[in-house]
Amino acid sequence: MASLKNSPQRWWLLVLLFTAMLISYMHRSALSVAIGAKSSSMTTDLHLSEASIGLLLSGFFWVYSLMQVPSGWLVDRFGVNRAYSLGYAFWSITSACTGLVNSFATLLGLRIALGAGQAISFPASSRAVANWFHDKERGTVTGIYLTGVRLGTALSSVIGVYFLARYNWKFFFIILGLLPLIWLLPWWKFLLKWETTAAPEETVASGGTASFFDGLALLRRRSVFGIFLGFFAYDYAWFVFITWLPRYLTKERGFTDNEMALYSAAPFLLMSAIIIVAGLLSDWLVRRGRDEKLVRKIFILVGLAIGCLIVPAGMVHDKMSAVWLLTISLCGLGICSPNTWTLTQAMCDRKIVGTVSGIQNFGGNLGGILAPSLTGFIVHVTGSFALALGLVGAVLVVGMLAYWFLISEEVGI
Repeated sequence: MASLKNSPQRWWLLVLLFTAMLISYMHRSALSVAIGAKSSSMTTDLHLSEASIGLLLSGFFWVYSLMQVPSGWLVDRFGVNRAYSLGYAFWSITSACTGLVNSFATLLGLRIALGAGQAISFPASSRAVANWFHDKERGTVTGIYLTGVRLGTALSSVIGVYFLARYNWKFFFIILGLLPLIWLLPWWKFLLKWETTAAPEETVASGGTASFFDGLALLRRRSVFGIFLGFFAYDYAWFVFITWLPRYLTKERGFTDNEMALYSAAPFLLMSAIIIVAGLLSDWLVRRGRDEKLVRKIFILVGLAIGCLIVPAGMVHDKMSAVWLLTISLCGLGICSPNTWTLTQAMCDRKIVGTVSGIQNFGGNLGGILAPSLTGFIVHVTGSFALALGLVGAVLVVGMLAYWFLISEEVGI
């Protein structure tokens, strides 16, 4: 069978991957919007305290993290189409069911289920890029679908505030959950054809796919452990930004609420542009004949090094200097972002890209679980963010060492 990597239709696949990522983050962020909006009665209706809200928000990530490796294995074993379709349908229906809850316990169960369903998104997207895009394209492709993460979060806030001002929160979740199921129609039509007409190396290799336990054992491989540890460092910094930046700006730097809204949103928009530029530039270098693995690693190292500017941001006296340093630091993470995923694809046999991507995201989300709580503890004990931001820099240095020294040999089965 002919390879589909040269088909112009692969760009429609990118549209579908971007849209799915955008929708997943709209669903993921919807609870925060419904709880935070002054026009919403959700907290009153369900008698939610601050402690219970914290549990609801963290419950998603615990199960989401634990399901990364199993989800990656399912993608490699059963194919992108079936695995992503089932995960997408499951998490969308779960999101819609949130509009039917009448107790904290039921809501917590649905948040756990949402995390389990959404665990499929990154491994499936990574395997799709490895299957159907050329090596010289995957930085750009990955950068584009990753912008769905930032735009989905922003859209959830905009749509949610508008919707909740006019309707109740139950209707908000039902509509937000059910309407995106339409995505499954073009996905099934497109991917069913592609996975049945693709060349054997571009789809499920039933005879060569690792067993689930073989997939777990990959973590003992030097390069896979480097990917795991390096992405832990990246996501540790990322989660400090998305969970503590607004609080840092108001508490530590004395910005007003309006100023906080501006200076906490603008860096993420700039980061989105940097992600696409980093993907385009790294692909350009690969097309020019540069070694792909070296190019991806250098982009990651440069990005993590720039990310270390978060350390002086916590030490300078001028608050606008701190904002600029934090913005540049976040843009450094944007340089890393597409290349962390494409390096994994470059280092691994295509048959195990989903599995190793799951291991990568598992490591990242462990950093995501640890970062918010440890940062809060340090701030509580010291009364300042300086030490907490300094720790982020130290973690990023560990990530640089992992990417450069541990990721060396290609991983196969």
